[in-house]
Amino acid sequence: MNGFNGGAPPPPPPYAAGYRTNVHRVSTDDWRFHATEFAKGVAELTVEFGKGCRDVVKQSILRDDSFVFRTFNGPFKSACMRLKFLNQYLPEDRDPVHSWSVISFVFAVVVAVLIVTSESDASIPMIQKLHIYPGNATRILLPDGRHLAYQEQGVSYERARFTLVTSHSFLSSRLAGIPGIKASLLEEFGVRLVTYDLPGFGESDPHPGRNLESSAMDLLHFSYAVHITDKFWMVGYSGGSLHAWAALKYIPDRIAGAFMVAPLLNPYEPSMNKVERRRTWEKWTLRRKFMYFLARKFPVLLPYFYRRSFLSGNIDQIDKWLALSLGKRDKVLIEELRYQEFWKRDLGESVRQGDVKPFVEEAVLQVTNWGFSISDLNVQKKRQGKGIVFWLKSIYKRPPQELTGFLGPIHIWQGLEDRVVPPSMSEYVHRVLPGAMVHKLLYEGHFTYFYFCDECHRQMLTTVFGNPQGLLPVKVDPIPVKFDPIPVKVDPIPVKVNAVPVEEDTDEETEERDINSYSDNNSDITFL
Repeated sequence: MNGFNGGAPPPPPPYAAGYRTNVHRVSTDDWRFHATEFAKGVAELTVEFGKGCRDVVKQSILRDDSFVFRTFNGPFKSACMRLKFLNQYLPEDRDPVHSWSVISFVFAVVVAVLIVTSESDASIPMIQKLHIYPGNATRILLPDGRHLAYQEQGVSYERARFTLVTSHSFLSSRLAGIPGIKASLLEEFGVRLVTYDLPGFGESDPHPGRNLESSAMDLLHFSYAVHITDKFWMVGYSGGSLHAWAALKYIPDRIAGAFMVAPLLNPYEPSMNKVERRRTWEKWTLRRKFMYFLARKFPVLLPYFYRRSFLSGNIDQIDKWLALSLGKRDKVLIEELRYQEFWKRDLGESVRQGDVKPFVEEAVLQVTNWGFSISDLNVQKKRQGKGIVFWLKSIYKRPPQELTGFLGPIHIWQGLEDRVVPPSMSEYVHRVLPGAMVHKLLYEGHFTYFYFCDECHRQMLTTVFGNPQGLLPVKVDPIPVKFDPIPVKVDPIPVKVNAVPVEEDTDEETEERDINSYSDNNSDITFL
């Protein structure tokens, strides 16, 4: 019989029309169907590609006459013969080639996992939070109502032989000054060191729309406010040097001289030649070049990167935040404990206000037109004028010759291993400013000569000021003493004088004497 259960017809198959089942069938128009088919196609192509690569390897590399086979066949066979004794530790029913292949693969996977795990553990350090101390800076009031914070080191202004004024670099504050300089060294040379916060940094009020000329004017008012009556010396380090250059340009009558360490210039300076520009840019990382490009072309994008780095409230190394490529000696220095403590304190003071605008302004100032060129500081005769009127005036009265530029000395210390401010920048300064004295430092980097180096600090002060002469003597003003007059009574002493009778001339004798006197002086005249 063809039927089931007493001739009952069998159930229709699932694919029969009208049969209801719980199996969900995917439509050909659904995206999941297309994704599944695409994955299947990719898998099949991958398998075929693997087979093709295997055939190519067999036909080209694993042949008896191939270079790889002829080179490595002998050493491979000798190594297998020496390690053949390990086969006795394998089960008897296992093929040694298959077994050792599996063991080698598993061993390689385990080693790779251990390496990746150890690297991931080492690359996730403990996140340190930035601590900002309470504000305690001394501030002065500028004519426009803003306040400028500053810090003093060394001797007092009454006994200072020399006054140094320092402008800090990009991610720094007034607390930097000359890092690690000893108070005893400043007293030995009679130096007063004054460092101030740039507008918007530390505890100084921001200055909207500031430029290098306004920076020089702030420095001018600041110098008088802190009792600097004589000329003073400008100190510039790295990015803070652009404010020192501005002081030499706009207030040269107040500056006695300048010394700078690794002075940073505008990398887009048009007067640089091709060799100087190439040597400058090749020392920098791609990220730093990109940040300079953003500062010059798209400064509105800088806040995004700054808020994710030094304005995030966390602490990291300066070379990572500013994309610096450091030499070996610089890397060793920034790992030292004394630098780490200094870096945390200075960084916290720099970002005290939490405002990104001052940092953007400072970055833009570095890469845009300064309003002057370094060559403008050359000493040269001032142009007197042009035209016929000036020529006619010069015929009758020649005007005195006036000199322009900066007349004082300029010292530059440049490390030859510096990758932050390449030596090509100092070479450019020496080319356009021949009067500047460039001291090239062999094996020195960007930080090693300026940070925590007692001998380096002494060398700089000795080069600029000569042998130490100590403090100025204390000036003692004479105190006027008022004496009361004491009356003295003197008795008159009578003096007896013998009187001699004097005969008076008569009128005729007086007239005759006058005539004789006149006749002696005028012999041509005869009186009758």
